[in-house]
Amino acid sequence: MLSGTPAPLLPGSHAQITICPNCNHPSMSIFYAINNVPVHSVVLLRSRKAALEYPRGDIALAYCRHCSFISNVLYDESTQDYSKDYESTQSYSPTFTKFAKTLAQDLVDRHDLQGKTILEIGCGQGEFLTLLCELGGNRGIGFDPAYNAASRVESSSIEIEFIKDYYSEKYAQIKADFIVCKMTMEHIPEPERFIAMIRASIDEQNNPTLFFQVPDVRRVLKEGAFWDIYYEHCSYFSPVSLQYLFAANGFEILKQWQAYDDQYLLIEVSPHGEPNPAATAIAADLDSVSKMLDIFSQNVSFRINSWKQFVQARLQSGSRLVIWGAGSKAVAFFSTLGLSKEIKYAVDINPIKEGTHLPGSGHKIVNPEFLVEYAPQEIIVMNPIYVEEIERDLRQLGISAELTPIA
Repeated sequence: MLSGTPAPLLPGSHAQITICPNCNHPSMSIFYAINNVPVHSVVLLRSRKAALEYPRGDIALAYCRHCSFISNVLYDESTQDYSKDYESTQSYSPTFTKFAKTLAQDLVDRHDLQGKTILEIGCGQGEFLTLLCELGGNRGIGFDPAYNAASRVESSSIEIEFIKDYYSEKYAQIKADFIVCKMTMEHIPEPERFIAMIRASIDEQNNPTLFFQVPDVRRVLKEGAFWDIYYEHCSYFSPVSLQYLFAANGFEILKQWQAYDDQYLLIEVSPHGEPNPAATAIAADLDSVSKMLDIFSQNVSFRINSWKQFVQARLQSGSRLVIWGAGSKAVAFFSTLGLSKEIKYAVDINPIKEGTHLPGSGHKIVNPEFLVEYAPQEIIVMNPIYVEEIERDLRQLGISAELTPIA
């Protein structure tokens, strides 16, 4: 692992770097780097001063030619604290809630999750685990250092135990019929060690099915989506790197698919396989991801410059701009473009975030009702999947503004 402050690196740089934490092969090379970005994106910062002074780190993404895994090789795990003022709840969105309910019902139906024990690693505030338990009358066990009991509405009809900690070897004695890990693996710097730890906790008497969900890096590469590259995400998966990871650790791949407008990659595995990494490293799949990597390297600078020009042109015309979606994408957007005063506000429907500030740029987070008085002419939407939902909210508020989805 590299240490210290890196020299500026340009997209397209392919210096040899380190051993892949997904397959343990020495076949990684850097292709994209950005320095001085906030080490957390979705923390509640009460003042602009605290946001501007928030700790920063560097990103150098490296690609493994053996399994297609992508890693931030400058990631420093000691900078991460998910237990204090960490707020990543998405359940305030009807669009996201519909997706979560549909997914939960599908898992309950296909895996006959009725009266079973379900363990979730990285459960957040327990929203998805609660769905699985309610839909199937299941018992839940959730692990997350960011869990906040005060934010949870208790239900007498289900039994869920929350453990405010990271899942690790010390909890190997806890057994379950179904294991869930959603949007957590991208935060883990050594995925092979993590999956090997989970595999070691499973014995012959306990054979759960496992379900994982991660962002699909192929979309990031194809779109040149620099706004989806931020410090908390140290690991980036494609189908081949994800399959390789599980097959190498003795899991059988049951199903793999995309969801949420192809933003998410989902996989189900069973601990019935034999370690067989070679079966998943298909040359055609590796070549496909490698070509996407080339597209990203060719296009990302153009994407960055285009958005800088877009913002400047709107400001010169006197247009008031805001962004909608005060999460990780917004932090990466502002950090990469170097914007602070050009856009004053970030809108979010999560009431917990209202009045706080984005780390790094210091933008104040406001609720949609604030826009009635502010009357922006243009809104940059940080995730296109929410455009229809935002349009409905704006109509209800009587706000007329042009929506520009980031792409």
